[in-house]
Amino acid sequence: MSPVKVAFVTPGAYPIPSGNSSSVERVVEKFVPLLRPSVEPRIYGKIGRNLPRRSLVNDVVCERFHTAKRSAYVTKVGHALRKFGPQIIQVENRPTYIIKLKRSNPKAKIWLNLHSSTYISPRHISEPQLRKSFALADRIIVNSEFLRTLVLSKVPEARLKIRVVYPGVETRRFQSRYTSEGEAARRYHRERKGLTHRKVVVFLGRLIPLKGVHHLLAIVPRLIKVHPDLLVVIVGSPFYGSHRTTAYSRKLMKMGERFRKHVRFVPYVPYSEVPGWFMAADIAVMPSGKREAFGLVNVEAMATGLPVIATRAGGMQEIIQDGETGYLINQKEIKTELTQKLLLLLHNAALRRQMGIKSRQRVEQLFTWEHTAKRWLKIQRNEADLKFYDNPELFEEKIDMAPNLENKQDDANEADQDISFDMGFVNQNLIRNDPPEDGR
Repeated sequence: MSPVKVAFVTPGAYPIPSGNSSSVERVVEKFVPLLRPSVEPRIYGKIGRNLPRRSLVNDVVCERFHTAKRSAYVTKVGHALRKFGPQIIQVENRPTYIIKLKRSNPKAKIWLNLHSSTYISPRHISEPQLRKSFALADRIIVNSEFLRTLVLSKVPEARLKIRVVYPGVETRRFQSRYTSEGEAARRYHRERKGLTHRKVVVFLGRLIPLKGVHHLLAIVPRLIKVHPDLLVVIVGSPFYGSHRTTAYSRKLMKMGERFRKHVRFVPYVPYSEVPGWFMAADIAVMPSGKREAFGLVNVEAMATGLPVIATRAGGMQEIIQDGETGYLINQKEIKTELTQKLLLLLHNAALRRQMGIKSRQRVEQLFTWEHTAKRWLKIQRNEADLKFYDNPELFEEKIDMAPNLENKQDDANEADQDISFDMGFVNQNLIRNDPPEDGR
């Protein structure tokens, strides 16, 4: 029996492969090749510098197109799809593409893979368009139970179409520090980055209000009084693959100027350098807002054996086990609780190690790209049938979620609200003008 042909249509924001892409392209690049040989996959995306019109990416054919005009990009992809003749077309994170692609390829089943809440918000799609797109979709894949709840709050009639597939991490690239090889890598990165003899707290991500870096910087004075050897490292920029700044990122830098010996800003780094920063750190902090659908960076930090402190928000509640692999803190008391948990971990190396080991174990059990591919294939084979959401025990890989998820519905209802941030000013226009949480 020949494998099922499946086309994966990326947003056209970044080329594949690319070290400067968003998590959307990274998910496609990492898990799609693992579907072979059960599936004959093909990737469609943006043409990039020094990349040919067509090539192999990890043994998967990738066709590329110019994307200056997204409507023209979708049209060109639609024509190419007719030549390939896939049984399934999976649209990555752009519901608006579904309508045109279904029109040009009426016999194919259309799947939608949502990576965030951004492109189902009124800013990007009207309610009639959203409902029409979801009606045309045969399957809707989301990356967390949080995002599933949010989708249902907007389009409840899509309930039976939705499946949760968690993204993952390369455990060989993000190696554990608790092996001889990992210990050597940690020493190397700490020496190379000038972090020897420092206690290092790291944030890695985009510098946008949603990520909450201002909360971490606001408590630095209290932390350094107790731990004068502390260094807070902020790795990232407002935009993928760019060192451009925004009013918000400049405000963060101004906050850090008072504590130059204790705060270091590292502009956007390519993905290949991300593991090294986690290996060099002692604790990871991700104080994101309620719209964080999953938070892949948490999984990457945990893979290296770091305890993670994150807000009790969005999909992060499904990744971090409170008190086991790190801590979940309440947004309404974020500065107080973040200070308490950081002081606790900074003071206790044994606790950091204990949580770090459990973090790595949780990643190996649940959050690898192999797990992602296995769950996707299970959906494609209809092994997880429609009874699953009424009877979760039927699903053989039931996730051991972090506790206290009763607020998911409240989080989802508030997901479209603007985020204000406590930095001595509130500027809603600034918030709206900052880039969205994932790539365009």
